[in-house]
Amino acid sequence: MANSVLIVDDAAFMRMMIKEILTKNGYTVVGEASDGAQAVEKYKELKPDLVTMDITMPEMDGITALKEIKKVDSSAKVIMCSAMGQQAMVIDAIQAGAKDFVVKPFQADRVIEAIKKTLG
Repeated sequence: MANSVLIVDDAAFMRMMIKEILTKNGYTVVGEASDGAQAVEKYKELKPDLVTMDITMPEMDGITALKEIKKVDSSAKVIMCSAMGQQAMVIDAIQAGAKDFVVKPFQADRVIEAIKKTLG
């Protein structure tokens, strides 16, 4: 069975890009969320194998959402996505339990590498 993924990003075109990369590589996108609060709800509902999480979003940012998801499921696998120049946030994310991070704009091979590494 293909691994299930929840994509979280406030930009619809970014979600579309990630979805395209994932589906081309045999992953199943089970849901999408446009902010951190939605991400936490969808995680509880869908229980995906992996989450790709944008850091900067309205309502609830990615790091807060990551912490909330980790409270629900301590073994949750989350890969953070961030634009260039957000190194401090990336460190926060890793400390909060993120498994890896990919920098925007996405390179398809880097996204897949991070996912394969995270899912083991």
